[in-house]
Amino acid sequence: MLRRLRENGPVVLVPLAWTFATAAHLDLLARRTVLIAHLVMVAIIAAFTVLSWREMTAGVLLVWRRVLVAGLALTLVGTAALLVEPPVGPLLSVTVVGWMLVPAAGLVATGRRIDRRPRAYTGGGALSAAGAAIYVGGVVGTVPGLVLAGLTVTTVGQTAGIVAAVYDY
Repeated sequence: MLRRLRENGPVVLVPLAWTFATAAHLDLLARRTVLIAHLVMVAIIAAFTVLSWREMTAGVLLVWRRVLVAGLALTLVGTAALLVEPPVGPLLSVTVVGWMLVPAAGLVATGRRIDRRPRAYTGGGALSAAGAAIYVGGVVGTVPGLVLAGLTVTTVGQTAGIVAAVYDY
């Protein structure tokens, strides 16, 4: 059961996390709720990484082990940014952009290493990176529509990649 959850859980968790991030950007969630979500993500990422560590020693799986470790660090940065009053906005933005770019690199690396559906991975990575650029443009230019567009483009890209991964695995 636990192995099946590790294999299939990300197909639900990735779009759910981005939907949650989008809701937070729309101020639909209390800061405390976002903090709790970060703590839950830290626990899930840490558990997944520890439980999968021995399986993720080479090739594409090693790429994703590195994505998980970097993602754990990014999530801890976001958690720390939420623990102070007021929250540290630039660190929260770094967390979001990091979670856009690190998996983008993992998706592109995956697409270059596998034969099955490489375009789902490289295209997903490209969309995720494009989403980061759009998001940064929205944050720097204080254009909420661009912020939301960046989140949406990233959600689509990373969801495409994780769906391909779960289907292929």
